[in-house]
Amino acid sequence: MLYKFFKSTKLRLFLSFLVLTSPSIKADWFALNMTRGVTDVSNEVFELHMLIFWICVAIGVVVFSVMFYSMWAHTKKKNPEPAKFHENHKLEIAWTIIPFLILIAMAVPASKTLVKIYDDEAGDINIQVTGYQWKWQYRYLEDDVSFFSNLSTDLDEIYNLVPKGENYLQEVDEMVVIPVGKKVRFLITANDVIHSWWMPAFAIKQDAIPGFVNTAWTVVDKPGIYRGKCTELCGKNHGFMPIVVKVVEQEEYDQWVNEKKQAAIRLAELTTKEWTTAELMERGETVYDINCVVCHQTEGQGIAGIFPALAGSDIALYEKDKHIEILMEGVSGAAMNSFDYLSEVELAAVITYTRQAWGNAENGDGEIVIPKDIVDYKEPKI
Repeated sequence: MLYKFFKSTKLRLFLSFLVLTSPSIKADWFALNMTRGVTDVSNEVFELHMLIFWICVAIGVVVFSVMFYSMWAHTKKKNPEPAKFHENHKLEIAWTIIPFLILIAMAVPASKTLVKIYDDEAGDINIQVTGYQWKWQYRYLEDDVSFFSNLSTDLDEIYNLVPKGENYLQEVDEMVVIPVGKKVRFLITANDVIHSWWMPAFAIKQDAIPGFVNTAWTVVDKPGIYRGKCTELCGKNHGFMPIVVKVVEQEEYDQWVNEKKQAAIRLAELTTKEWTTAELMERGETVYDINCVVCHQTEGQGIAGIFPALAGSDIALYEKDKHIEILMEGVSGAAMNSFDYLSEVELAAVITYTRQAWGNAENGDGEIVIPKDIVDYKEPKI
């Protein structure tokens, strides 16, 4: 008797109800819901989401109630003689018109929100966002500021050699900075494959497609740091290209822009500097760790059958001009993309580093590349 009691359907339903209504389960359930965000549009998207959700819940309750009632009220025991009918015109008209009206009721607020989301008017600040494997480039069109944003999470964390930090895989070396209260428009594209720029706090998710420009915009009134990521599978390091946006007051933003402009001027001046091998090596190692280490590995050994080794390669040992050409043009039909978006100093430094490191200097010609070599390569050939 006790066994039958514990096997009963009523007891199972009662226990399920207790579990689902417990505080811890409810807390986890609400944590799965969409977040509100920090902009007017993101809050409107949240309200739309909840409206559609509850409409769907109401439809589910009505449909399943009718279904369960029919199953209970029209069993063979209650109705030994089945009803004989073929159609009910009133019922058919009702279940056609009612869903149509429900769809209209859902479409009207959804359309209003979509019109706001796809507003394509120029912003107070316009930022071109370009996706690369596997980093983001940002160009502030009005201020002529440009930089790359790379993952800055320590490799020891990624390979489980040390405990993972609070913002694991959500840290970058350069944050996007925007001012509060200003309309910021993002012009989103890609250089190689399809990426997707997603910032949930702003209700922005736009595909970055080579050859196309998609737009998105936001106005943020609350200073802070907001995090997103690429949401389009774009290759082996798809999970390693986060997005971090810092929203600041206008005065701090103006100061940041000025510092960026001054840094660009100083970098341009470095092309005429007399560089030593040690200086190029030091800067080149940093560039290599950011842009090259994933494919060619820390000791330049590459990945067999996928990415060629740089340690001991003929190009790094002897062919200086070919080495420059590969960095500038990429390799057709291979995973090696062009790195011409790097500055002349960065290109010269990373080429010099790979020609000097891992015993290459001792086994090859030991030639270094200076920024002037890159400038010369970029000049039109007559």
